[in-house]
Amino acid sequence: MVRIASFNVENLFSRPKVFKTTGWTQNQPIFDAYYGVNGLMALPQYGPAEKAAMVGHLLTLEIYVRNAQGAIRKNHTTEPKWAWMRKNRGTFDREPQDPTKDVEIVATGRDEWTGWVELAREAANEVGTRMTAQVLRDVNADVQAIVEAEDRPSLVRFNEQLLGGLYGSPFDHVMLVDGNDERGIDVGLMTRAGFDIVSMRSNVDVPDPGSPGEWLFSRDCADYELRTPSGATLRVLVNHFKSQSGGGGGKRLRQSTKVREIVDGLVAAGQDVIVLGDFNEGQPAVGQAPVNLPNLFDPAGPLTSVWDLPTFDPGLPKLGTWDSCGIRNRLDYIMLSASLVPKVTGGGVWRKGLWGSRKTPPTDWAIYPEMTAGEEQASDHAAIYVDLNL
Repeated sequence: MVRIASFNVENLFSRPKVFKTTGWTQNQPIFDAYYGVNGLMALPQYGPAEKAAMVGHLLTLEIYVRNAQGAIRKNHTTEPKWAWMRKNRGTFDREPQDPTKDVEIVATGRDEWTGWVELAREAANEVGTRMTAQVLRDVNADVQAIVEAEDRPSLVRFNEQLLGGLYGSPFDHVMLVDGNDERGIDVGLMTRAGFDIVSMRSNVDVPDPGSPGEWLFSRDCADYELRTPSGATLRVLVNHFKSQSGGGGGKRLRQSTKVREIVDGLVAAGQDVIVLGDFNEGQPAVGQAPVNLPNLFDPAGPLTSVWDLPTFDPGLPKLGTWDSCGIRNRLDYIMLSASLVPKVTGGGVWRKGLWGSRKTPPTDWAIYPEMTAGEEQASDHAAIYVDLNL
């Protein structure tokens, strides 16, 4: 029996502070300002309109603040609320000595200085990190997809220090390639002994047909070729689609369409394919496909969701994987090519590390007793797994 799993770990050791806000309406202005100001800073020339927009974004990020006199000034804190201003060369702005005067952007374009805005991070809750490790140990997958890890060094350290040593046997292979998200929320894969990563293909540089000049995948669609102990070959595509922050439906539609195109090619070549990860969109009801993911849930297509298999245990009364775990919060999926469906022997959802956004513990599923508050949860996602006779 081979167990395949996916878990959105919400970072392992550190996380942008903005992620601590609850709800897209609260963090969206911060993300908009972050991307907006970095985009403007990359321009070859800054005119009055560009400079005014940058000032507005920097105020939102609280890199600039208004003082008691109402003037816009630099925020000289050593513990920024949202973001840092990083400067390596040249001069971007100037702050007059007169405290009634606004700070002034003096750079006239990218060539005059080198710098950027970087989201401020904070350490993850120690109990939460241990609970993340506990989820992975309890799920005990042979092939474990990881969503929202900071980087490969962090994932390796987590594997060695939290999953190895006194806690048991770590994974033998750990792979993560940086994706397109600047915030450090990448997708990776960890496998046990005998499950060799034969090759890996990144899709970070696939252009977005609906948004010229941008990449299609918000993070990546990492394509791993694995060899199992029995000699079977699997193609495992790890995904983290565009979040629902600001909508994102059109982007998810284009992402899922490209994944379907990749799967069609692999299946036509006789490959056994698994597509899994955080698709960031729930189902309207049981048996209905997510609105923006029709190509993946096409009844005549090459993939089947493990949620639709009779041997899969959804963990009733809940049907989802995120926060309150309603079916519209079913964001995490494992999808199998038709060649693998007859080999499924079981599967389910592991919610013991999930508290959610509520103030009190959930009552519809059991949680780890070490968790006494929401900030100590392993993640606001549940893990999902499937067992195959390979």
